[in-house]
Amino acid sequence: MSHLAEQNTRRGIGFMCASAVIFAAQDGISRHLSADYNVLMIVMIRFWFFAIFVTVLAARAPGGLRAAVRSAYPGLQLLRGLLLVAEVCLIFVAFVRLGLIETHAMFSAYPLLVAALSGPILGEAVGWRRWTAIAVGFVGVLIILQPGSAVFSIWALVPFSAALLFAVYSLLTRYVARSDAASVSFFWTGTVGAIATTCIGLWYWEPMSAPDWAWMAVLCCSAAAGHWCLIKSYEAAEASAVQPFAYLQLVVVSGIGLFLFGEVLRINVVIGGGLVVAAGLFTLWRQQVKARAARTSLP
Repeated sequence: MSHLAEQNTRRGIGFMCASAVIFAAQDGISRHLSADYNVLMIVMIRFWFFAIFVTVLAARAPGGLRAAVRSAYPGLQLLRGLLLVAEVCLIFVAFVRLGLIETHAMFSAYPLLVAALSGPILGEAVGWRRWTAIAVGFVGVLIILQPGSAVFSIWALVPFSAALLFAVYSLLTRYVARSDAASVSFFWTGTVGAIATTCIGLWYWEPMSAPDWAWMAVLCCSAAAGHWCLIKSYEAAEASAVQPFAYLQLVVVSGIGLFLFGEVLRINVVIGGGLVVAAGLFTLWRQQVKARAARTSLP
């Protein structure tokens, strides 16, 4: 690896770690607000700010808003936006019902779901090693869920459903990237989300205290800052090199849950979450190996 490439990779990792910390703080604020206000209203306000953010970015990009609106897959872009809205709503509900730690432990299964669904959605081949990792990861999910035991809660399926929606969203993002630029997908995600949440969320509007409006402003700004760091991370380095560091969010958000919200770290969540994360990291590593092999085989 050249010195410049190594420097860019370190920069990309730095931005990814920054985004993980910001998103963890954002989740803590979301848990606080969702406990007192309707989830649909909170998500709606967040998407309003997100839509403004992506519109400003699109206006400053080459081609402006006209280029951002033009998509080769408008139907899939619409579906992507709706999937993300549903995923965010489910995550907010899970924060309140389960807490940050268990929600993120379950949601960490989404890379495994991406690997499992990449065949039927994208037509990619999944080898036996990745299938083994997927199986190990789902053993971890079962350990977290503890089905059949007295402590099993149906609410534990909510973050897993969110992970499934986010996996499909991620795969559709890769699919539309065959023709649409990242700026196009980013614009559609924000605007579709804002329109969809406004149609529903306005019916659930309720007064918010001044301190919580301040937290709402921090939530919106942190969302923009987190996505900006994520964009800069992927600009600086390959996704396969920086993606494993996204798991730092699980560590930070667990600390927030323990020390700020008084959550309990159950042993089955530690063991199951560890298996899920290890399996996810292995699938990312195998994806990197396959991508490297494909590049070296090119003439």
